[in-house]
Amino acid sequence: MVFPPPPALLARSLSAAELEKSPFDALLRIYAWMQLSRSADNRILDLFRQGLIKGTVTGGQGNEGLVVPLALLAEKATDVISFSHRGLGGHLVWSGHLCDHLNQYFANADSPTKAREGNIHHGDPSARSLPMISHLGAMLSNVAGATDSQRRLGRPAVGFGFFGDGSSSTGDVHETLNLASLLSLPIVFVIENNRYAYSTPVSEQYAAGTELWRRAAHYGIEGFSLDTTVDVAATARTFAAAIEKVRTTSRPILIEAHTLRLRGHAAYDTCDYLKPGESDEFFARDPLPKLRAQLAAQLGTARLDAVDAELAAFLAASVQVSLAGPRASGDVAAMEADLYAPESAPLPWQSTPAAPENLNFAQALNRGLRKILTERPESLVLGQDIGTYGGAFKVTEGLLADFGRPRVFNTPLAESGCTGWAIGLALNGHRPIEEFQFSDFTTEAATQITLNAATYHFRSGAKVPIVFRLPTGGGLTFGSFHSQELDSFLLAMPGLKALYPSTPQDAFNALLAAYEDDNPVLLFEHKALYRRGRAPVAFDPNYRAVWTPRHVRAGDFATFVTYGEMVHLAQEASDYFAAEYEQTFDLFDLRALSPLKLDAIEASLARTGRLIVLHEGRLTHGFGAELVARLTEKHFSSLKAAPLRIASLDLPVPFAPELEQAFRPTKDKIIERITAWMG
Repeated sequence: MVFPPPPALLARSLSAAELEKSPFDALLRIYAWMQLSRSADNRILDLFRQGLIKGTVTGGQGNEGLVVPLALLAEKATDVISFSHRGLGGHLVWSGHLCDHLNQYFANADSPTKAREGNIHHGDPSARSLPMISHLGAMLSNVAGATDSQRRLGRPAVGFGFFGDGSSSTGDVHETLNLASLLSLPIVFVIENNRYAYSTPVSEQYAAGTELWRRAAHYGIEGFSLDTTVDVAATARTFAAAIEKVRTTSRPILIEAHTLRLRGHAAYDTCDYLKPGESDEFFARDPLPKLRAQLAAQLGTARLDAVDAELAAFLAASVQVSLAGPRASGDVAAMEADLYAPESAPLPWQSTPAAPENLNFAQALNRGLRKILTERPESLVLGQDIGTYGGAFKVTEGLLADFGRPRVFNTPLAESGCTGWAIGLALNGHRPIEEFQFSDFTTEAATQITLNAATYHFRSGAKVPIVFRLPTGGGLTFGSFHSQELDSFLLAMPGLKALYPSTPQDAFNALLAAYEDDNPVLLFEHKALYRRGRAPVAFDPNYRAVWTPRHVRAGDFATFVTYGEMVHLAQEASDYFAAEYEQTFDLFDLRALSPLKLDAIEASLARTGRLIVLHEGRLTHGFGAELVARLTEKHFSSLKAAPLRIASLDLPVPFAPELEQAFRPTKDKIIERITAWMG
């Protein structure tokens, strides 16, 4: 497909010096992009109303005086940005041809998201334009992480994070402002204050007289207010000064940019919530006709008319090209192939420790973290209390002293913001390992893990190599908020990989295998295993085998599948049945929960005809249900008995030891259930 050549006036950069030395040339460039953006937004709305664009569209009409000057002034070769749903003009400036962006709206096969995401939910991760998700505040921390990554790589980048007056209420915004100030990250935070969050006016969002920019002082950063509707030249100069200051000082700035939304929230919005005359007031403040009149007075109306005509012709030609573009084919195999980033080559690990060391589970993880931090300069470890204290379970003990704060970062109590920051680091080439104090606390970062990191490759082709370490499970009388098994909850969302080791050697191997994977990996670590005995641990050249089940015991009576701490209970139960009933089980430690590789287990089930699945999570909607379904749908006709699922009760995890013992599987209960099933 041949795209029409863009007008020469559409240069993508602008400097502060140009604003001073050649102000009208600079303003003409800004005008051209603003006019193209406005025309494109209006044409897209028309196409939607004609039924040629599906879903809906959110326009940036009125916001061009903010986003276009800022995008032009940014250094596209180094800077990081994530535009909001009012940012078409910024997308056009940053990268790609107009046809690329139109293809996104038409959901064409060769759109930036391969037609997998709607309208403005796209970007260009390779050029550090991070595609937005609808949870708008959540994108700021990704910008923070990618900007931090650029600075760690020695590149003088500035980050740009946009969010509206509405999303400025979200916790992610405040978590990220605090984190950026704490880490001294060079980010320009921009509040796009157009007075409405969908239909909710600012008067119903904040107390009377609230000035959002004044929040900056509470995070120890500079802030100011700017009306981007009055004078585009003044707006551009203010942005240029702010960007230069942030780039030089490496301190964030918060700008409350007063802007406009000349159309409703989206194409379906009737705007019947506006006060009488309010829409007329908005159009009277529109910066685009003001800028055009200013330029026409200096350059002549004919010059502006010629520019408008050239832009209109370019837009019309681009629309025709994109309208004729190939539609998505519904290729299921292609979609499934893109769920995960392709398998990466093994990293060149040193063969250490070469001699086996007797380590417990926690020590094996500590050795793995030390190995990674020593051998891989792109690595860093983050989490709450992982520094001087060494983590809630002492897995990170001594790492801060040996590797320093830039590599071992003790995070604020802000799971969502810090996880988003880690995702941004991963998007730009670093490989963070984040420890959650308890896996239960992942619910605070569920959006970042399951809707952002997990979907990034599918919707944009970007790799997100990040490891989430999750101390999990019960049995230690920690109560309901520190004992959850969240494997089935998290893995209900596609795009995540997961490992759940049961031995010190597998814990060491799993950390290396997860680290070098180009996808987000959940590493479940059962808390009861941290100090449950010692075993030899050494560098295992076959560490990637942890992605496949481990055959623990050979047997004939039934195929027994489990993982985590339950492996040890399953072994004890297997010993009992071998001794008391002379019946043996073919026991498998699943190890990898996602993706599931069940070939060896299926072969075993085809031979034994009986299936036992044991897991600590609750029975209803538990992970065992998925295992039973996958294993029996191919072998149902050859089963000799109904599958047996053994799991915890469908209750919150109780606190008292007696109650928790009644809640979760134990050796005796496992034996009782299997005995009754065998009878």
